[in-house]
Amino acid sequence: MKFKYLIIVFTVLIVIIILITALFPLIIGGPDFAAEFKVFSLPLLIFMIILLGGIGTVLLFNYRLFSLLEREDWPALAYYLEQKIYVKGRYSSRYVRLLASSYLVITDFQSVLKLESKAQLAKPSVINKNVLLFGAARILNKNHAEAAAFFNSHMHKAKKEQWVRWFYAFSQLLAGSFSIAEPEFSSLAVSSKSALITGLSAYFLHDPVAKYSTDSEKCQKTAILGKNRVIKSHKNFTGWKKEVERSSANIHIAIIRKYIDETGNWIFGVKGS
Repeated sequence: MKFKYLIIVFTVLIVIIILITALFPLIIGGPDFAAEFKVFSLPLLIFMIILLGGIGTVLLFNYRLFSLLEREDWPALAYYLEQKIYVKGRYSSRYVRLLASSYLVITDFQSVLKLESKAQLAKPSVINKNVLLFGAARILNKNHAEAAAFFNSHMHKAKKEQWVRWFYAFSQLLAGSFSIAEPEFSSLAVSSKSALITGLSAYFLHDPVAKYSTDSEKCQKTAILGKNRVIKSHKNFTGWKKEVERSSANIHIAIIRKYIDETGNWIFGVKGS
């Protein structure tokens, strides 16, 4: 639904609810009952007006933001958020996340790093909440060793710690440090509660990590163990696809979607298209 239509629908809903709350006692019980019920209905009516009014104010206040998101106008969204963050100093986690995501979509990786640098000075906590985005910028910019160092330094402070661990291992893999990536992937393949992390870890253990492992047989056994854990939890390829779609809106999922699809094909024996 278009955002402007959502505003209209919400406004109409407010009016309807207020009318029902105000007129229902009069319709059901007549004037005498309405007068008695007024003692109970008036506070409820006031509460509903305040609540709905507050929600409406939030929608109107964020109209520009929601409209740009709806249109997927990433350059305009980036400019809008730059004004909020850099000019007005509003380094909220939501604004920082949306601006970093916008930069990633338009492949402006240097601006992501600039945002990180400024946020680190203004409000360091937002970095820990958006580690995956800032690390992703380094991976997409092919700064694999730098990405690995970044993920490693934030591994135990960030939200989604297991995803940070996985991206640390992935960055080491891309940097050619297979011996460092192997123990991380091995641990996640047998312990992660996320099917995606388990499957991806097993997939990379199977190939290429096993080729460079000092104990290729053990590496392959761990890969199969991780593979079987995913099969046990998701039964079939359809279950896997549903899991992927539930997470697909996340930028860190989007940048590795190719590997996620390959992982699903490998686990469930589906031939790639």
